[in-house]
Amino acid sequence: MKNKKISGAEAVVKSLIHEGVDLIYGYPGGAIMPVYDELYKYQKEINHVLTRHEQGATHAAQGYARVSGKIGVVTATSGPGATNLVTGIADAQIDSTPMLCITGQVASSLLGSDAFQETDIIGISTPVTKWSYQITKAAEIPEIFAKAFYIAKSGRPGPVLIDITKDAQFEMLNSFNYKKCKKIRSYLSVPKTSNKSLKDAAEIINKAKKPFIVWGQGVILGEAEKEFTRFIEKSGIPAAWTILGLSAVPTNHPLNVGMVGMHGNYGPNVLTNECDVLIAIGMRFDDRVTGNLSTYAKQAKIIHFEIDPAEVNKNVVADVAVLGNVKFTLKEILPFINSNKHKKWLDKFKSFYDIEFEKVIDKEYNKTEGGLSMAEVIKSININTNGESILVTDVGQHQMVACRYTKFNLSKSNITSGGLGTMGFALPAALGAKIGDQNREVIAVIGDGGFQMTIQELGTIFQTKASVKIVILNNNFLGMVRQWQQLFFDKRYASTEMVNPDFVAISKGYFIEANKVEKRENLDDAVRKMIKYNGPYLLEVIIEKEENVFPMIPSGSSVSDVRLE
Repeated sequence: MKNKKISGAEAVVKSLIHEGVDLIYGYPGGAIMPVYDELYKYQKEINHVLTRHEQGATHAAQGYARVSGKIGVVTATSGPGATNLVTGIADAQIDSTPMLCITGQVASSLLGSDAFQETDIIGISTPVTKWSYQITKAAEIPEIFAKAFYIAKSGRPGPVLIDITKDAQFEMLNSFNYKKCKKIRSYLSVPKTSNKSLKDAAEIINKAKKPFIVWGQGVILGEAEKEFTRFIEKSGIPAAWTILGLSAVPTNHPLNVGMVGMHGNYGPNVLTNECDVLIAIGMRFDDRVTGNLSTYAKQAKIIHFEIDPAEVNKNVVADVAVLGNVKFTLKEILPFINSNKHKKWLDKFKSFYDIEFEKVIDKEYNKTEGGLSMAEVIKSININTNGESILVTDVGQHQMVACRYTKFNLSKSNITSGGLGTMGFALPAALGAKIGDQNREVIAVIGDGGFQMTIQELGTIFQTKASVKIVILNNNFLGMVRQWQQLFFDKRYASTEMVNPDFVAISKGYFIEANKVEKRENLDDAVRKMIKYNGPYLLEVIIEKEENVFPMIPSGSSVSDVRLE
């Protein structure tokens, strides 16, 4: 193999195969065509999924990565093909999703000449990638690809972009020798854990009277679910999740007290400002979690378990920072943690839940009259999936409701756009999630607004025959924006009411079975039929037009100023 001449394009494909890649999402074009010509020869080794838009390819790769734990790989051509990737790349960056984007580029002799479909994608993508590199010589390909895979997956994961000029794809290599990258001199993927930080953190935790844990996606990314569960059970500390941390611990776990943040549960938000120790594990103190930073947990000592040193003291100053992969740090700290119960403190969370149940949950989840609520739909899904399905949500009111009410028994079950809040995420991400885990039911819950941003990916679902179940919660509004307009802009519904098409007809136009529900008495049967259907299926549910999502923390307010109505 070493003596056989191969093209740069073939070297790209061989590099992917050496890294265990057997699936690519992408869209061909002129500047990436040599790579596609080689992919044609390697169809038995690598399956290419032709999405209908490059943004769809990135979100599909994200869904695949989040479910499988592997790196999602995307290909696109130069110019508009490359720029169409940017939203998905930015989404992957802020949500720590491992992804490799490969873009074609004009010939190196044309760089900087404003050639047809030339765009400086390196310059554009640098702020939203973990690493990016432009290849102009075929000889660079093996080393750069090895580095890219290592950087994307190691430490705190993220997206990497490789831009390859067309002449580098055609250029012949005298030999191809691929070596996986195991370290980079200037890059420390996982910081060394200080024994002192472990002991200091344990001492504070053991002395705490009202400790509180907030965990994020770091638990899932670090594959630390077992270690985390042992930690909370031994310490007896109530634990709440960020949206991306959801599903790391089963919903019904007695120490799982719910969600924090803007539309999180009443107790976890209010009691954030009453705890004496706040233990943040694999989360980054996003503003949607903290609310007004000047009032956030000021009474508490802060312990921050984090793999990325850049996140420590960025928003909330930690009394003790425990650096490292949480799978390792939680295992190492466990012997220093005293067994405890904190029953009275846990009961306080339960009392707040009772208030929330009476004022919010019961009225939404167990509604019996008026228009259908979003929570009722989630309840029906729960009944028909036994908490073992993968939930993929878009962005908006339905996202908050679905995250609040969906029952989870298994990790890696909640796939959503967290930090960037990308509408249009869910449909292609659901496709990627289904391909990433063929054995589990994948249910995409999407608003009527977000659905129409990537509606064309119905074509990809049809072509791949991916058995994705799509639930459109249709209120004929951009619901979350409308809610804010109602509450804070005197009901001036500026550009939020939607005149929607016939979603069922569109779905059937893509040869995907579909149904529509408007009445409560038909909901359970319709959901049951959807779940049992062998193949992709779309269910449109007409919901209450002006339903609001509560609890709610108004933007810029303290987490303890949470509104229930």
